[in-house]
Amino acid sequence: MMSMAICRVRAALLSLSNHKSSLISSSSSSSSSSSSIRSFSSSQFESVGFIGLGNMGSRMVTNLVKAGYNVTVHDINCNAMKKFSDMGVPTKETPFEVAEASDVVITMLPSSSHVFDVFTGPKGLLQGGNLLRPWLLIDSSTIDPQTSRKLSVTVSKCNLKGKKDNLVIPVMLDAPVSGGVLAAEAGTLTFMVGGSEEAFLAAKPLFLSMGKNTIYCGKAGNGSAAKICNNLAMAISMLGVSEALALGQSLGISASTLTKVFNSSSARCWSSDSYNPVPGVMEGAPSSRNYDGGFASKLMAKDLNLAAESAKDIGKKCPLTSHALEIYTELCKDGNETRDFSCVFRHYYSGMDEL
Repeated sequence: MMSMAICRVRAALLSLSNHKSSLISSSSSSSSSSSSIRSFSSSQFESVGFIGLGNMGSRMVTNLVKAGYNVTVHDINCNAMKKFSDMGVPTKETPFEVAEASDVVITMLPSSSHVFDVFTGPKGLLQGGNLLRPWLLIDSSTIDPQTSRKLSVTVSKCNLKGKKDNLVIPVMLDAPVSGGVLAAEAGTLTFMVGGSEEAFLAAKPLFLSMGKNTIYCGKAGNGSAAKICNNLAMAISMLGVSEALALGQSLGISASTLTKVFNSSSARCWSSDSYNPVPGVMEGAPSSRNYDGGFASKLMAKDLNLAAESAKDIGKKCPLTSHALEIYTELCKDGNETRDFSCVFRHYYSGMDEL
């Protein structure tokens, strides 16, 4: 089923690819292929729908508006919708209404079940059966690769209500992000994208209005796979840095001194030089704000669970994943769900000097 769906998407995108090639060949010798892609894609993004106005989504929408896109939004939170309505951004009551008003729809939602409901629920994007107005659906949520691939197949079975440069079926990209709330606000997110490469290239200007990096990861679901693997590595490195810093303090070395050693040596990593978990070591890090803001522990536990379940599905043993999940699950049970995940240092290792 998956291979047939992929073939159908490729066939439908053939004219898109050929049209892109003709634009490139007709451009002057001094023009780059990327400028040709931007020229090609501009007419494809006249109306952008966005569903999910949480901490990340609201900031992504703001950057889309700043970039000049005509954006229509939806969220189940009425206050979030009012904020954009007051700014003059059109709002819709259901995901289906967003789809009917958009050439492209982006979703940024909390979990796989939320994404599946927004796509296939009673008032979802696909409520109209096998006919869709938007030619491109982009999911930037952090979900499991299996759900991304299942939805991609479902979307590939639909048809477009009107021709879009000879396209006859819509396309889906899974495009989760890295960088957190601060990067979403600054427009410096990194997008990890899975799906059709032709659609990725056409959508690149859209991504770059919200971020600074786009990485094509391959087939449908690979963007989601890249994101959960990235967060898995981040969670484990945070545990390692936290444990080493706690042990160092117990042995008589200050956290600030040991951090200098790490950042000048082989232990250097994002958890030590950009997001240090020890209060007072790094100004601006959540650890120096009583672990307020940042990336919530409950979200890290969710992402680790996605990694663990994905490993289980393919029969892969990942012992560090399992252990990290246990630690972050325990962390959340002790009332730290909304605190930044680096609070694992204080909770899990603070008593090390007493051992």
